[in-house]
Amino acid sequence: LYMLDVGCGTGLSGAVLEAHGHRWVGVDISPSMLRVAAERGTQGELVELDIGAGLPFRAGSFDGMISISALQWLCNADRKTHVPHRRLKVFFQSLYACLRRGARAVFQFYPHNSQQLELIVRQSERCGFTGGLVIDYPHSTRAKKYFLCLFAGPASEFAVPKAKTGMDEDSEAESSESEVEQAAFNIGKRPVHLTAKQKRGRSGPNQRVPLTSMEWLQWKKSQRRMQGKETALDSQYSGRKRRPRF
Repeated sequence: LYMLDVGCGTGLSGAVLEAHGHRWVGVDISPSMLRVAAERGTQGELVELDIGAGLPFRAGSFDGMISISALQWLCNADRKTHVPHRRLKVFFQSLYACLRRGARAVFQFYPHNSQQLELIVRQSERCGFTGGLVIDYPHSTRAKKYFLCLFAGPASEFAVPKAKTGMDEDSEAESSESEVEQAAFNIGKRPVHLTAKQKRGRSGPNQRVPLTSMEWLQWKKSQRRMQGKETALDSQYSGRKRRPRF
């Protein structure tokens, strides 16, 4: 496969690609780290560029992409001209263009807070990607790792990898499915409640159906889990109407 390594640094991740028989191109903003990668005798092609300005590759050039600890830097405004949401949009748009349809992109990154995490996921979704966010060891402070697994194709053809929970096989089998699913959830379109005026203005096959209370509750829970916040597990009482108290 012909792979792209975003934020390749000194070429350590590229060496792993070479060991598996793949050809690769590495991009990084640091000339000193690229110099070290060249001195190591790496077989990949090295390109110095700022990924926030877009990737200058032809459409459909790569069969896949990996990135280790680089994506979160696009959320920083190191210069007055740097606007994080615009730089993320430009990057994801150019990445989607240079990947062949059906290719996968995997980011391992460290968001500074829940706002950065939501911004990254939202911008990737707006640029056409499907996929999901996987959090390994979600209940550990030190071992927790975030993986954004994106797919340049229909969501029906992609399955989000299962997250590592730190439990052994027996314990993991005994745990409920809802507990495991807290560590991995899909990227989907944000549901919208329509007003009566908006519903009257739509008709035919493109009419948007308003959400039920349960569907809205499920979406809000998935948002909290995506932000790494503690969220109650689903049960038979979730979304149940309560009687008024006197």
